[in-house]
Amino acid sequence: MQRKFSPSSLLTRAHGAQNWWSSGKRLRFSSTIPLNRTNSTSFFTARTTSFVIGSALIGGLLGYTLASWAQSSPLTPSSSPTKLQYGSAEDFDKAIEELKRIFSAEDTVSTDPEDVYNHGFSVNDYHPGISHSVVIYPSSTADVVKIVKIATKYRMPITAYSGATSLEGQFRGHSVGGICIDMSQMNRILEINEADSDLVCQPGVGWVEINDTLREKGKPRIPLFFPIDPAPSATLGGMISNGCSGTNAVKYGTSKGEWFLNVTVVLPSGEVIKTRRRSRKSSAGFDTTKLFIGAEGTLGIITEVTIRLTPVLPTTVAVVHFPDVRKATEAVRDVMNKGVGIQCVELLDNVFMHAVNNFGQSGRTWPVKDTLFFKLQGHNEASLIDSAKVVQAVVEKHGGFGFQLAKNDKEADDLWHDRKNAHYSGLALVPGSRPIATDVCVPVSRLPDLVYETKEDLGKLGLVAPIVGHVGDGNFHAQIMFTNDAELAVAKEAVERMVHRAIAMDGTCTGEHGVGIGKKQYLVEELGAGTVELMKTVKRALDPLGLFNPGKLYPDDDNSRTQ
Repeated sequence: MQRKFSPSSLLTRAHGAQNWWSSGKRLRFSSTIPLNRTNSTSFFTARTTSFVIGSALIGGLLGYTLASWAQSSPLTPSSSPTKLQYGSAEDFDKAIEELKRIFSAEDTVSTDPEDVYNHGFSVNDYHPGISHSVVIYPSSTADVVKIVKIATKYRMPITAYSGATSLEGQFRGHSVGGICIDMSQMNRILEINEADSDLVCQPGVGWVEINDTLREKGKPRIPLFFPIDPAPSATLGGMISNGCSGTNAVKYGTSKGEWFLNVTVVLPSGEVIKTRRRSRKSSAGFDTTKLFIGAEGTLGIITEVTIRLTPVLPTTVAVVHFPDVRKATEAVRDVMNKGVGIQCVELLDNVFMHAVNNFGQSGRTWPVKDTLFFKLQGHNEASLIDSAKVVQAVVEKHGGFGFQLAKNDKEADDLWHDRKNAHYSGLALVPGSRPIATDVCVPVSRLPDLVYETKEDLGKLGLVAPIVGHVGDGNFHAQIMFTNDAELAVAKEAVERMVHRAIAMDGTCTGEHGVGIGKKQYLVEELGAGTVELMKTVKRALDPLGLFNPGKLYPDDDNSRTQ
């Protein structure tokens, strides 16, 4: 018999769900629409999907109301739920043994100390690594369901691991231990629908691999590409979970746009949902796909995704230098309102330009000046030249000099290569150092003030701190290098000032890196207590045991298990 919930019983479920969950009484629904994949798994009916996600959002709305009411009351939803209880060390040992029995193939389950630590640590960020208890490599949605059910049985935290490019500790382990699900074996492109400009794939596929496949597929090539372009080794599962973007965001937007048509997700209950069909648009209910974009693996584990593709258009690259960073960012503000075909506009400050010279990969020596890299887009060569003329006129009005337009595709690739290598160039500036690589974003009109004030602040630290930015949409990154704990403390204080500065300018603590453990303390300041309570209530409704990537995204409170 199907269980029914009233809004009040939903809150009881969300806040005191241990007995309900551990009783073994699970909601079961008939599956009427099979997934057309190998390893067939159930696809909820629309009624089922609406129940699961709809219940979460009903609870979320109640949470929002209660958070607003809390201004005049000492009791809020997050101050009273029963504390989460994870399994014991003995429980975790039993879980690992059960995983080994079910996944008996060689190299599918690993408890190797180096492996479990490397999956909870990144050389690209400053957050201390924490080992997982076990790493497992599934190959299908059905495998992930089995893992989730074992984790639930033994109350063991679960963290999904994708391309390992996250910079805010999103994939590090939990202090009590847990299961790391490495999605690298789920790396197949399942369908390319050229006529529909979409593609279906597993979450372990990288965006670079997708574009390489489209470029090489058939004679002639498929003239489409996927435009979301974060770090080159990023994969689709992590890109969705972080809500990422990249250099193309000026033209094509971010992961939170319309680039993900649907996702297949394993929920904390072990059930599988697919958020919508493959049609280009749908007004059937609210957009459940977006519930999982930016959720950082805390609401479910993505096992399949359908992405939109877009036509490849001719591009070229232009580079121009400025006497100071304010003039460079003011030029960007004006260029963006000229209506020319700009696909990307990137800022490398004078410190980063020195780093690029020092790195020496291109063999080119740049002026050590604040520099803009433009990628221009058009339908033909004439339109590219017209756009370049408009850009050149605007930047020179703001003091830009040395305007250089690529003469051919090879030169354009060479120029852009120096921009794409900026992160690694910066790391090479201080041998033996580690970076705080952080980002903020503001309305484009406030960007000149933000970048100028931040650069002034960073210049007083006595640390190497280059700035790079996707400045066409108001987003920039600081890469603050440190070699010891004292320098790390100074750098973290500078990041805090940068974040408060951005939020005060109606911006965000993170434009594309995500929240993880590094930015969650700023969410109430940025979003407001009511919105954060809405997020937490959705989390409690879908994951009452708090097993999915605990300690990430949501601000800590007295009743959350943190690390």
